[in-house]
Amino acid sequence: MALTAESTIAVLLANEQAKAILEKHLPGMTSDPRLKMAMGMTLKQIMPLSQGKITLSKIEAVAADLAAL
Repeated sequence: MALTAESTIAVLLANEQAKAILEKHLPGMTSDPRLKMAMGMTLKQIMPLSQGKITLSKIEAVAADLAAL
């Protein structure tokens, strides 16, 4: 199954390349302790909870890099 921005955080973190993409566009996200609560959510679902750190443009950049995998 292809990884996309609609994949859950848990699925993205389970793949080292996807995890690196998240860290590239959203520095510090993968080490944030609050991320454990969002494992079943997508980036768009956690965007409102991110205090502006996750934006639609960042999600689109992640999606573009994931599509290139």
